[in-house]
Amino acid sequence: MPNTIVSNHPLIQHKLSILRDKNTKPNEFRSLVSELGTLLCYEATRDLPLVSKVIETPLMKTETKVLAEKIALIPILRAGLGMVDGIWNLIPNACVLHIGLYRNEETLQPVEYYNKLANYRTVDHCLILDPMLATGGSAIAVADILKKWGAKSIRFVGLIGAPEGIKALHEAHPDIDIHLAAIDEKLNEHGYILPGLGDAGDRQFGTVDLF
Repeated sequence: MPNTIVSNHPLIQHKLSILRDKNTKPNEFRSLVSELGTLLCYEATRDLPLVSKVIETPLMKTETKVLAEKIALIPILRAGLGMVDGIWNLIPNACVLHIGLYRNEETLQPVEYYNKLANYRTVDHCLILDPMLATGGSAIAVADILKKWGAKSIRFVGLIGAPEGIKALHEAHPDIDIHLAAIDEKLNEHGYILPGLGDAGDRQFGTVDLF
């Protein structure tokens, strides 16, 4: 699919298999989401621009390369939160901007309930974080918000995508690259990805059995 990058790295595929298993407990599930976030971020940021910087090593001055621009992580609440710490391990100076959406279970459309963007754009690259790209509604809504805010460079980083969600996001925002660990078969009648891994938020936060 256009501008969709699926990683076939063995570590990503191995960890994703454990993540899918219904017997994986919330603590291990959270760790895996974080680890997969780290690995996928490595893939998603391979072309970020660099600038030269002169530093002093213990022996002499030398010219090195550092990131040229500021990066923002935008986790879609609540499931996207699990990917933040893993990516922060790679980009500790990234800022985190929160956007909260929930899915209306009747219409399957996203409803915004929280927005913590700064009053003016202070970053150059935005990474939208959400483990699941299902219908694509939440990712599209967040991309709409970010573009109205003034963001010029946006990428989506997730774990699993459905063909329907990938198609929808691409049609709405063809300039946004989509980075995933896997593309699954389809959505079921309730908008869940098959075979998927269940509800990523419930499995991270241990709320699967509360309903």
